[in-house]
Amino acid sequence: MATPRNLKRLQNLVWILVYGGLLTLVFGLAVGRGADAALGHRLVVGGGIVAAIGVVLIFVRARLKSTP
Repeated sequence: MATPRNLKRLQNLVWILVYGGLLTLVFGLAVGRGADAALGHRLVVGGGIVAAIGVVLIFVRARLKSTP
């Protein structure tokens, strides 16, 4: 059981991870095509991992119940 405050924090963290990860992934694609392929690859992998963690936390958040 989780308090509404903790659920709100988790929800905020989820969206920060998802959007931040996707933004990093797209930035990595742009860098990889232009300036530095190795750096771009690392950014794509890192952004993908962060976004995947956010998606997993969406399912965790859906399973948690709020306590009054």
